Amino acid sequence: MRLSTRIGIAVGLTVPLLVLASGWLLLRLVAQDLHREEDRRLRERAAAVLPDARALLRATAAGRSQAADTRERRLYSAALDVGIRVVGPSATFTGGPQPAASAALPARAAAPVTVRQAGHSWRALSVPVEIARTHGTLWVFQADTADRTQLRLVRRRVAMTALLAAPLSGLLAWGVATGATGPLRRLGRRTAGLDPRTSTTRLHHEHTGVTEVDDLADTLGTVLARYDEQAARTGEALETARSFSAAASHELRTPLMSMGTNLDILTGHPDLPEPDRTEVLGDLRNEHARLLGLLVMLRDLGRGDLVEAEAFRTVDVAESADAAVAEAGRRDPHARITLRAEPGLTVHGWEPGLRLLLDNLLANVLAHGRDARGDASVAVGVRGSDTEVVITVDDRGPGVPPEARERIFERFLRGPESAGSGLGLTLVAQQAALHRGSVTVGDGPDGVGARFEVRLPRVGGELPDRRDWLIGAAGANRSQSSHKVGS
Repeated sequence: MRLSTRIGIAVGLTVPLLVLASGWLLLRLVAQDLHREEDRRLRERAAAVLPDARALLRATAAGRSQAADTRERRLYSAALDVGIRVVGPSATFTGGPQPAASAALPARAAAPVTVRQAGHSWRALSVPVEIARTHGTLWVFQADTADRTQLRLVRRRVAMTALLAAPLSGLLAWGVATGATGPLRRLGRRTAGLDPRTSTTRLHHEHTGVTEVDDLADTLGTVLARYDEQAARTGEALETARSFSAAASHELRTPLMSMGTNLDILTGHPDLPEPDRTEVLGDLRNEHARLLGLLVMLRDLGRGDLVEAEAFRTVDVAESADAAVAEAGRRDPHARITLRAEPGLTVHGWEPGLRLLLDNLLANVLAHGRDARGDASVAVGVRGSDTEVVITVDDRGPGVPPEARERIFERFLRGPESAGSGLGLTLVAQQAALHRGSVTVGDGPDGVGARFEVRLPRVGGELPDRRDWLIGAAGANRSQSSHKVGS
């Protein structure tokens, strides 16, 4: 059932009930006013004829019939248009319109009451009449005008008005509701053909001035926008998963084939000399470690591509740097790693991503930043300003040639002697861009070694619209970054 029809039916039922209730209340008020007027006249007539009623009872008690007749006539003349009934010890005198003697009267009616008989009603008032050694009652009656034909006519008219009000008010309410819900029906027709799964057409709504309709249109627009956003994120997730599978299958093929060859050698030559056997097992261990590292790096790239803004919190960079330096020291106890960090420097960031950035920077310089004697000396610095936090990692190694600084960001790019996955600095660049920052590489202090410098804004902002670090060899946010050969 349409909303306009529901409104029409509801109003068509409600208005007659209101008319009936109003008519009933009006009739009650009019009847009360008429009763008050009747009761006032009854009291006035009772007060006017009371002396004649006393005289009548006195004459009757004294046995003076002629005087009693005279008093009775005077009593009826004073009563005018009301009924009179005087009940004495030995006789009852009646005159004027009143109920028959068989009508049941209350023992006493100090206040006016209604007496009904044979379809007629009267207002009745009793007044005690007391004289010396004689007691009687004066009854005064008047036709009950509150129950006359006029009031019955008003009742019928109220009922007829209620019957007419039902269809008229229902039709009027239906018409008004139909016009009021017109914008809602038009909105429904525009949205009925929208299918976000098969079309990119979206709701274009012009404000109608009807608050509820405009709010509903805004809500529908928000829902569709969220659907598009989630569909885009789902598409990115699927594309990332496909790229993960493709990259993993491509990069794992060579080490797996190498491991398979070594296993064939061990299986086919059980009597292989010990030096050769040791060499083959060493190759297996190296390839196994490379496989594990590659899978971990690919997983981290996928997490960075899919992380949501809700995961970003306030992160203390100095604390993260201290934890990364401590972990690097445990991995390489012989390396000399120092940290100089200003306390209290925070950014709006993803803590696992920032920790990943620091861990990979340190892993890279420990692998490629050693001096000619093979010693690793690394200096980590964290400083800041009102707008950004700067992280520097310096080594004393051979440095990075200027011509290589623009290419080392690419996925799976490894140096000729690198045993890593080629994704370490890709992760560094990814996290720098994800935090709306940049990473650069240049000459180290005094022109010796290399310096990696990461700049991160301290305030939050929008995440990159497109994150394809795992999908492609170059991301949309890489133009601000230069990197060192990956570990």
